[in-house]
Amino acid sequence: MPPSRLPEPELYLPGTGEPSLRWGIVGPGWIAGEFASALRSHTAQRVVAVSSRSRARAERFATGHGIEHALGTTEQLVTHPEVDVVYVATPQSEHLDIGLAAIAAGKHVLIEKPITVTAAEARKLADAARSAGVLVMEAMWSRYLPQASVIRRLLADGALGEVRAVFADHGQAITADPGHRLHRPELGGGALLDLGIYPAQFSSMVLGAPTRVVAVGGMTETGVDAYSTLVLSHGDGAQSTLYSSILTRTPTTAVIAGSEATITVDGAFYTPTSFTLAPSDDPSGPVLTWSDPTGLRRFDGLSWEATALARFVGEGRTESPVHTLEETVSILATIDQARAQLAAF
Repeated sequence: MPPSRLPEPELYLPGTGEPSLRWGIVGPGWIAGEFASALRSHTAQRVVAVSSRSRARAERFATGHGIEHALGTTEQLVTHPEVDVVYVATPQSEHLDIGLAAIAAGKHVLIEKPITVTAAEARKLADAARSAGVLVMEAMWSRYLPQASVIRRLLADGALGEVRAVFADHGQAITADPGHRLHRPELGGGALLDLGIYPAQFSSMVLGAPTRVVAVGGMTETGVDAYSTLVLSHGDGAQSTLYSSILTRTPTTAVIAGSEATITVDGAFYTPTSFTLAPSDDPSGPVLTWSDPTGLRRFDGLSWEATALARFVGEGRTESPVHTLEETVSILATIDQARAQLAAF
């Protein structure tokens, strides 16, 4: 039976006992700017350093965000004595090397999605983090949003009955410029790694790792996946259908269809948003609507993952309990299979 009311979200609220960590940012691009702004406005965390291969670029970023130290190399940042945790916001092709350097320097690490380009690389990072006893976490901000905790509680409580299907999409109209990072295979380009990872992680959160992966789609002239549909089998008749594209904008919604109830998450499902819960067998039955009560919108939601990481560090954890390293590796293994199938067309 669907519930008569929705559970309260678990919130990673600032100032609830988590340490105020000192952050260093590698890669002062657009997402790093959104992250720094979210930390400054909505957390008890502090960005104290930024590095770039271009010292001038680091200095401009530092000036714009009130950051004390502007550095010219990754090595200077990861070994800086005032940095507790490193946020990696470079192209994904650099994530492994920078992550390993930060781990070797004894720093905690938050790495933008995808954490690495392949599952094998992610496994290498996970093993290094465990050996060093530091926390490494993929910056999958969607997992730490209030709506995600409500959905997980509904699933754990059996409110949907048996989950039969997951549908999710993420398409954006990216420039066709072959020099753009998403068109460049050497930078880990393509729709799946950059956009499709959001539907993939959503499916994993709901149904776990698939037992079979089937991918159909097309490639760009530069050799990266341009668009694809993934059909994942999960056993017991459950499937996920996931679409990603760098050619066109799509609704970016998500659906979890169960035998008792269906959740429909409004677009963009991977950002702070709302969802409805409706009975599966009665189209005229009662519909429950959930909307984010916190007032944080769009990229302000990046703050939740930063406070969550600080809380986990304060608890002595070496990985996220809601997005473990094993699951992070597993999601990339699914994407590995899909990319291999698309490349073989």
